[in-house]
Amino acid sequence: MATVELRFSALPEHVRTARLVAAAVARRAGVDEAVLDEVRLAVGEACTRAVGLHQSSGISAPVRVLLIEEEKQFSIEVGDEAPRSAPGESVPGASPGDPDAETEEDEMGLAVISGLVDDVEVTAGENGGLIRMSWPTTPPAPLVP
Repeated sequence: MATVELRFSALPEHVRTARLVAAAVARRAGVDEAVLDEVRLAVGEACTRAVGLHQSSGISAPVRVLLIEEEKQFSIEVGDEAPRSAPGESVPGASPGDPDAETEEDEMGLAVISGLVDDVEVTAGENGGLIRMSWPTTPPAPLVP
């Protein structure tokens, strides 16, 4: 199992680099060429979401992206450190804003990701959130002498 870790400052201009790296590693891992656009779009959406959460919460920590090559699947984990709470609770240190607009934008991003990726898991808590996305891989064809 090979893993590539990417960390970048929570700035929108770094999302493109994360998309390109994810697509290159996915291709090398054996993800079908027809699915690579979905990988790029899903990673872009997840990273954009993480950047937005960091910026709106005033968090200077980097966004984390793990690209994990396993035997029959390729997974990407996008993590943020933005604290979340149950509906109706306030999060200490969170900047005030329009919580309904932020929730709506967050839900829209997750809906886009869910539409692109069949195997997606989203977790969030007071220490941040994680989006884990997985795609099947095909083993490389054996070399014929």
